[in-house]
Amino acid sequence: MKSFQVADFNAPLKEVDQPTPQPSGTQVLIKVKAAGVCHSDLHIWEGGYDLGHGRKPLSLKDRGVSLPRTMGHETVGEIAAFGPDVTAADKGELKVGDIALVYPWLGCGKCPTCLGGEENMCAIKPNALGVYCDGGYADHMIVPNAKYLINLKGLDPVTAAPYACSGVTTYSALKKVDLSTPIVVFGAGGLGLMLLSLLKAMGGRGAIVVDIDARKREAAEAAGALATVDGKAPDALEQLQRKAGGPIRAVIDLVGSAQTTQLGFDCLAKGGKLVIVGLFGGGATFPLPLIPIKAVTIQGSYVGNLRETQELLDLVRTKKIPPIPVTKLPLAKANEALLDLQKGKLVGRAVLTP
Repeated sequence: MKSFQVADFNAPLKEVDQPTPQPSGTQVLIKVKAAGVCHSDLHIWEGGYDLGHGRKPLSLKDRGVSLPRTMGHETVGEIAAFGPDVTAADKGELKVGDIALVYPWLGCGKCPTCLGGEENMCAIKPNALGVYCDGGYADHMIVPNAKYLINLKGLDPVTAAPYACSGVTTYSALKKVDLSTPIVVFGAGGLGLMLLSLLKAMGGRGAIVVDIDARKREAAEAAGALATVDGKAPDALEQLQRKAGGPIRAVIDLVGSAQTTQLGFDCLAKGGKLVIVGLFGGGATFPLPLIPIKAVTIQGSYVGNLRETQELLDLVRTKKIPPIPVTKLPLAKANEALLDLQKGKLVGRAVLTP
């Protein structure tokens, strides 16, 4: 089995050849067909998150992420073998040869949070694939249980892979806000373009997209944004208020920087809601008294659960949602894909194909 691993933080991925694992217990072996390169992978590769305000960066090592680690949490694969303890009930309609999306946001599987279907929120022992366990930057991958495999039923593996993160992340964030009036969205990368395609399918009124990259703003307009704004423009706030045509009730920040959260907070009307998704880093800069004065809700949104991922794929099939732009690359170019993402060269998503 060939894989590309983070051997040291901030160092090039290491190409590793080792025997292909065989599934044991309830595990399932898949042959990887596609692995999305997510912005979160950059944080894993770099080893931490900027907390701002002069604080020590949040170390992934302190959060239990050990090296070496094969990244990749947006994975689609062909089922190659089931472990000996996988029952017919576990498999459901799945069989060897089926192409399935891997749900990666696993927890301990035993705590009340996990048993309630919110494994992505597990605080006992997060076990996300591609983060705490090896993921899809490989030609084969072990999935702990067949219940985390969702049959694609004809969807294209390459364009479907991002639904495991950017898809379910934006879907879950959209479910947290009122879509009856135009919303403001920060970031027109893979998540932003995914959000625009889902917003329409979910019956939303539309979005005004903020990004500092002109190419990405153009991509957002092509994907159906009501309007776009350059976040660096000195009159960005005035543009947002004018283009919204009324009070702004909801902001989804897919970047999560000090600058984007500040502008997002500033543009909200009284009683509005700011949902922060992005992990760019930094510290909040908005004045605390204005939170109660504006009666603003600030909420974090962390990926999505398995049920939401299943809902998302059903929505994609039913509404025939067009895929976001994808740059298809061979697995051997995993390092180049990360560097291009780090430099902001990619529009949409890079997807590795072994």
